[in-house]
Amino acid sequence: MPARTLPNYLTKEIAARKTSQSCWVTIGSKVYDVTGFLDAHPGGGDLILEYGGKDVSAIMQDEISHTHSESAYDILKDNLIGFVAADPVLKTAVDSDRPQNILPLPPNEHGAQELRMNGAAEYVPTEKADETTNMVSEEDLYRETDAAEDYRKHGFLKLDEPLLMQVWNGGFSKDFYLEQVHHPRQYKGGDGSAPLFGNFLEPLSKTAWWVIPIFWLPWVSYGSWLAYGGIPSIIQFVAYWLTGFGLWSLVEYGLHRGLFHVDKYLPDNRVGITVHFLLHGIHHYLPMDRYRLVMPPTLFVVLAAPFWKLAHTVFYWDWYVATAVFCGGIFGYVCYDCTHYFLHHKKIPTAYHRALRSYHIAHHWKDTENGFGVTSRFWDRVFGTELAMPVPKPIKAS
Repeated sequence: MPARTLPNYLTKEIAARKTSQSCWVTIGSKVYDVTGFLDAHPGGGDLILEYGGKDVSAIMQDEISHTHSESAYDILKDNLIGFVAADPVLKTAVDSDRPQNILPLPPNEHGAQELRMNGAAEYVPTEKADETTNMVSEEDLYRETDAAEDYRKHGFLKLDEPLLMQVWNGGFSKDFYLEQVHHPRQYKGGDGSAPLFGNFLEPLSKTAWWVIPIFWLPWVSYGSWLAYGGIPSIIQFVAYWLTGFGLWSLVEYGLHRGLFHVDKYLPDNRVGITVHFLLHGIHHYLPMDRYRLVMPPTLFVVLAAPFWKLAHTVFYWDWYVATAVFCGGIFGYVCYDCTHYFLHHKKIPTAYHRALRSYHIAHHWKDTENGFGVTSRFWDRVFGTELAMPVPKPIKAS
């Protein structure tokens, strides 16, 4: 799902999308573009085209047909493109003194109340907002935040002004800061990234995902080549390298939980709050900021230095062995950062990664105190911090 405000579509426009070149379906108030799935559908594309431009809620609950897996619903979720602006919604918005509460969908709390009063309750989310993030579903992550209204309501940060000095000079208490920083916002001004420094340092705070492999893989390759030259056999080299690669998942979990989420132990002063914001708080505050999803190389060099020392302390007997382990770990980091970006911003082709995406996005909008694994749930299960994800019930559909 793209990192933008999802548009609203008229029922007439949706009804026209029923061809192999453009096929949309709806479930309730949500619109899905399934054009790219026509050829891959197990029952054939014609079956989907039969329901093109229509609501498929009823047919997907047809008990005399086959059962869809969780993956089918993940595919739909990945192809959500907007919401249905049906006639009852438009009429309510036209008659309302505050139509901005209703459109664009989904409505806010006041808009939802108006829709219910006007017989359009089906367009109101039925889920309860999460107490920490104040979000009902992951779709809320993609809805643009009105910067002026957000500041008026919460008195935290002005999204269109440099954030760093606002955090430093804000005089926020720890409790208020954590409450606000775990309430995600979506900023669309400029290049899509809210200003952090507002000066010549600004470019250093932004990193495109492709910078990570371009910067780190040459160093990983060079270090691996050096290590291979000093280890007696390729089997030993591969074993040590893979050890480092495997250990990264534990480091990933440890950093995320023990450094980035030290909320309970965060000092209640502006130094602690500002450091927290720079390390990870800004990511939870603006989780869909595509230029602040991966770690700038300058910052990771600082974090990686202690692990270089640790590797050479643990494997003290052989510099080449320690280097092989370290390089395997750095390759694991590259995979992690790229995976993290793709979980937020790209359509995921495999069921495994779609499940990871749902799991990680739930960490942002549903439960920030669990779900610290990004590339795997393994360590969450080991340490008892696995997110409680809903167990999908088999639904029969044709």
